[in-house]
Amino acid sequence: MENYIVSARKYRPMTFDTVVGQEALTVTLKNAIQSGRLAHAYLFCGPRGVGKTTCARIFAKTINCLNPQPNGEACGECESCKAFNEQRSYNIHELDAASNNSVEDIRQLIEQVRIPPQIGKYKVFIIDEVHMLSQAAFNAFLKTLEEPPRHAIFILATTEKHKILPTIMSRCQIYDFKRMGVDNIVSHLRHVAEQEGIKTEDAALNVIAQKADGGMRDALSIFDQVASFCEGNITYQRTIENLNVLDSDYYFRLTDYFLEGKITECMLTLNEILSKGFEGQHFIGGLSSHLRNLLVSQDAQTTGLIEASEEVRNRYREQAQRCKPKFLFKAMKLANDCDLNYKQSQNKRLLVELTLIEMAQLSSDDGEASGLCPTKILKPIFDRLRGNATSPTPAPSTTPSAPSATPSAPSTTPSIPSPTPPVRGRAPSGLESPSPLQGEGRGEGMKGRGEGMKGQGKGMAMAKMRGFSIRRPTNAPVTKVETEKAEEDIVTFEDKPVDNVGLTVAWRKYAASLPHEDVALSHQLDNIEPTLQEDGSTFMVIADNPAIQQELNKRISPIEAYLRKELQNKSLHMTIRLREATDRRRVFTRVEILNQMLQQSEALRKLKEEFELELT
Repeated sequence: MENYIVSARKYRPMTFDTVVGQEALTVTLKNAIQSGRLAHAYLFCGPRGVGKTTCARIFAKTINCLNPQPNGEACGECESCKAFNEQRSYNIHELDAASNNSVEDIRQLIEQVRIPPQIGKYKVFIIDEVHMLSQAAFNAFLKTLEEPPRHAIFILATTEKHKILPTIMSRCQIYDFKRMGVDNIVSHLRHVAEQEGIKTEDAALNVIAQKADGGMRDALSIFDQVASFCEGNITYQRTIENLNVLDSDYYFRLTDYFLEGKITECMLTLNEILSKGFEGQHFIGGLSSHLRNLLVSQDAQTTGLIEASEEVRNRYREQAQRCKPKFLFKAMKLANDCDLNYKQSQNKRLLVELTLIEMAQLSSDDGEASGLCPTKILKPIFDRLRGNATSPTPAPSTTPSAPSATPSAPSTTPSIPSPTPPVRGRAPSGLESPSPLQGEGRGEGMKGRGEGMKGQGKGMAMAKMRGFSIRRPTNAPVTKVETEKAEEDIVTFEDKPVDNVGLTVAWRKYAASLPHEDVALSHQLDNIEPTLQEDGSTFMVIADNPAIQQELNKRISPIEAYLRKELQNKSLHMTIRLREATDRRRVFTRVEILNQMLQQSEALRKLKEEFELELT
């Protein structure tokens, strides 16, 4: 027992040929030794446990070997090699910069550099975690690193290359060590197991390799841990039990449930996984990787991208044949969104459950499954405000009528969504819509809300002013025929007094009613403020430039006809002039605008009284 050595130390490579997963770097170092082209400083960068310090030691041993082999390896028999193997060589000095990072430590190192080697040609100084040196220590080390004695070679090792000063990096040959592949780690673990007489399963070794995340030292440490737990027989089930790894069989089962639309089974499987102590985000991450493996398994050329045993790869190929690419794309998107929103979610389990429910509905043609499938139809609410409207499609009419009398025949005045900002409370959805509003999500719901307000009154939301929003409908009602019809209808009412607020509201409605091809003019008119003159029947419009003035002159007749009908005053006339520097705009308050809207819309008054709404 007292002679036990962990596998990471016992099976540490002693030659370049035994280094796993870094063939490109080891070949470069061997060639440099054979050709005698040795640099005075090297920088080994890479993740933990990939062989940086090991390669540095092998390099130091090889360059001091008295009888180097033709293949560039050390002989292992000379006095220098024996001293290295027995850890008594004075030619190799290792410094841990994490705990020896002061200027004094570097000065002591510099003093040792001056002493030539007793055996061999070179003294090698290996500085591990060199990024931990202080700024002053780096500065003290610069001159020696740039021009060391001929017998001195420095090998700097670090896991955080970005923390190394550029002045240090410019004086070194840089070698980037990569993470080791799963296949390389599994092969080495199998070799260690054979040497130790331990029975293993390839699936178990694959789990250990994936858990190590590309580090051989971590893989050997996990291997020792699992070997102790399994008592010399490393199986897949015992390995995932010891390492707390979620069995991949759960993901295969869940995918089958997704394809069959079995929501209940998905919920029960998730409950079983959570009851075993697995975190929801860990589960979602594994599910994302499983879906990704299914996607790459659909093409024989990309199957090699799956880091798993051959048995598991066959399962992926079999299940991938039953999955459509569209299903996999959408499922991966859902899993990724769940992973991104997991930390911010207040009810994390509900978030995961909703994700599984959506995935189980992807395979159905109509997007719905039996059981827990949520409906996608938004039904109208506030039925008590709907009255007796039963017509599914309101018939358009040019004759203005009271909202409560004939809700199915709205006026040609464009209906505009209710102003959201200035009113506190919840606006009704579908006041006059006799059929359910179709659509998913918030955007469709808002559209349905705006459409549902048609027929409730001419002035439900008329102004795009402070706190109010006007949305121009897609059906533009202002045409030449309707303008002539409006002029004919003027004689049916008596003149009513007009004020500036009502005039402004009607002007905004006209701007919003322009067709899509006149959207530029609509924005220009929306920025104009009409002003009622002292006679009460003439209003002044100030154009910002001659182009707008010319366009307004062309549209005097339809504008006057529209405003006369809207304001019930057939004596209205419009005059136009260019803006001067002294002109100022009259800005109405939100209270004035709301009072004007309440006067013109009975439906809005009922709405305000029903829900006790007030301005915010």
